[in-house]
Amino acid sequence: MPSNTSRTVELVANIAIVVVALLFATAFVKNYVLSKHAVDTNPIATPNGATSPPARESLISPGSKLSMSNISDLKLASSNRTLILALSNTCHFCTESAPFYKRVAQMRPNTRLIAVLPQSVRDGQRYLAKLGVSVDEVTQLNLDKIGVLGTPTIVLIDNDGVIRQSWVGKLSPDGERSVLNALQER
Repeated sequence: MPSNTSRTVELVANIAIVVVALLFATAFVKNYVLSKHAVDTNPIATPNGATSPPARESLISPGSKLSMSNISDLKLASSNRTLILALSNTCHFCTESAPFYKRVAQMRPNTRLIAVLPQSVRDGQRYLAKLGVSVDEVTQLNLDKIGVLGTPTIVLIDNDGVIRQSWVGKLSPDGERSVLNALQER
């Protein structure tokens, strides 16, 4: 017959095993199941000065062509370059980046500025007006159809839809300078 001490030790060991199993299960679900659908809640710095989700890579890369079937109504040929701001009115990084977007709107020679949002055009216009950000056009678009996996994302394209540069996430001061320098280039 086991003593009270051995029963207590056995009970504590069983509880510890259950707790450790729950911690491992939680970590597994968080890292492997939810990470594929996660929002950018833990950004990390990237070489271009932006922040981006650690588990995902952008589908937008310089030199590739933006899917024009999804943005054919943006009238790209009317400008040498277009700067696309992929935003969402539910993205706190987008809201926090509004002062920078205002600067971009003021310093964009020969560049069209278009905001694409998953929300309606009207909601997008209200959101940008609330932020004080002026753009040439607001378009509703399912962002993943153009390769945007998270917001904010900034994409500089030429009039043929070729991606010249892109920035993902809330930009650091170096990232902001990179965007402004790209806009000044001819």
